[in-house]
Amino acid sequence: MMRKFVTYIRVSTKRQGESGLGLEAQERDIQVFFDNYAEQPFEVIAAFCDIDSGTKADRVELTQAIELAKSEKATLMVAKLDRLSRSVAFIATLMEDKRLDLCVASLPSADKAMLHLYAVMAEMERDFISKRTQAALQAAKARGVKLGGARPKAEVRHAAVKAEADRQAERVGDTIRVSREAGQSYRQIANQLNTMSVPTARGGRWHAAQVQRYYGRLSGAAE
Repeated sequence: MMRKFVTYIRVSTKRQGESGLGLEAQERDIQVFFDNYAEQPFEVIAAFCDIDSGTKADRVELTQAIELAKSEKATLMVAKLDRLSRSVAFIATLMEDKRLDLCVASLPSADKAMLHLYAVMAEMERDFISKRTQAALQAAKARGVKLGGARPKAEVRHAAVKAEADRQAERVGDTIRVSREAGQSYRQIANQLNTMSVPTARGGRWHAAQVQRYYGRLSGAAE
């Protein structure tokens, strides 16, 4: 029996959409799913794309994708759960819709209950990172950086970002270090982290250059 899919990809800004990089990465992840995890013959009956914030529930293309998937009894496919929405409440509503079948390429074995749990955990992590960044800004201010002008604010923000990058290096350090010792390239490690749905400090996808910088931070000197 042929399984039908409706694909949906999204980036937040027009600049991202024009660059095509974010969209291409999502299309590539979806293709990886079809090439490696599709358990039966399939057909992609339509593809939709939004350039809009993940916090908005009334995105035109997403609404059309959902309605088509339900009417055609097709599976709605997204590359990552946050491409669908960053709102746990919105995702929960979709999970409760018995007419909608949903699949996330980067989580090929996850059912609806697991996807809901991932959404909750992602929201908790985003909230924690936000609070941690605010704390880093306050700590930088306490060290004597005065707020007021554009440059001091930028310096405080830079300090917070650097502190977050150091913490991120510690969080993924074991994976990167072991993988490098096993002979994997920076690109292979980046792909591995993306497959594991591990976000960067800024919540994005990993690239070889980023992995190299983190490995350099871990080892004390960039290779």
